[in-house]
Amino acid sequence: MRKILGLFPLMLLFSCNTSFNEEVIMNSIDNKWNKKSEQKFNFEVSDPQNPKNIIFVVRNNNEYPYSNIRFIVNFTDMQTKKKDTDTLNYILAKPNGEWLGTGFGDTKETLFQYKLNYRFPAKGKYEIGLTQAMRNDILPGIEDVGVKIETAKP
Repeated sequence: MRKILGLFPLMLLFSCNTSFNEEVIMNSIDNKWNKKSEQKFNFEVSDPQNPKNIIFVVRNNNEYPYSNIRFIVNFTDMQTKKKDTDTLNYILAKPNGEWLGTGFGDTKETLFQYKLNYRFPAKGKYEIGLTQAMRNDILPGIEDVGVKIETAKP
């Protein structure tokens, strides 16, 4: 019985941790995202044989004036310098104005799928650049943006 009770805190510790096959990179924007300011996220892939999910993380507050957000994404393989560019639109709020994200207080965090089950072409360094593509030159209400890279589950 004591062995089982001794294992419980260890199981709890591992169940609360994020996955060992997950990396989250965040940049603070501090409520003033300039249209000319590309947020860059550099990471290294050591196991390209395992497909990955690439997910964007956005933390916004009540100062954000829109129900959606548009990104211009530059996805670069740093070895070959091959760059793919995408323009994406994500929804942050319901039609009634209620934020879709999770969190307490004014700040909400929302996750947006970018690439699912993506197989990187090779080991090495990669870069994702995010630029806001909204009407404002200085976009208020965005506190942080980030990229989450996780091993896709079979």
